[in-house]
Amino acid sequence: MSLFSCSYKPQVCFRPDRFNPVVLAETKNLKVILACFEAGQAIPVHAPNSDLTATVLEGVGILTAGSEEHHLVPSAWAFVPAGEPRGIRAETRLVCLFAVSPPPSAAEHSAVPTRRQP
Repeated sequence: MSLFSCSYKPQVCFRPDRFNPVVLAETKNLKVILACFEAGQAIPVHAPNSDLTATVLEGVGILTAGSEEHHLVPSAWAFVPAGEPRGIRAETRLVCLFAVSPPPSAAEHSAVPTRRQP
């Protein structure tokens, strides 16, 4: 089934205790996520077996990809291949569109803490 939306904004939803991954679409091959972060929230550096394409829609943050850090601003995008360490930290409220292929398993997700970083 195809999906279409004129705007991502109605799906933006923040949580005070952790970043909020809003699933927009999912198949066995791909998961599309609207990742909503409050300032200070993060996805710790980890190295899942999934490719990641990330596009910044709103806000400012830092992406760790491999051994490098990149400044995230609206319209910036990044591709991080499977197995390469990656993480994201929000400096302000941050909204990103993630395309993850293949979708990570429940075990891979449960191994990554999602709470606010000190």
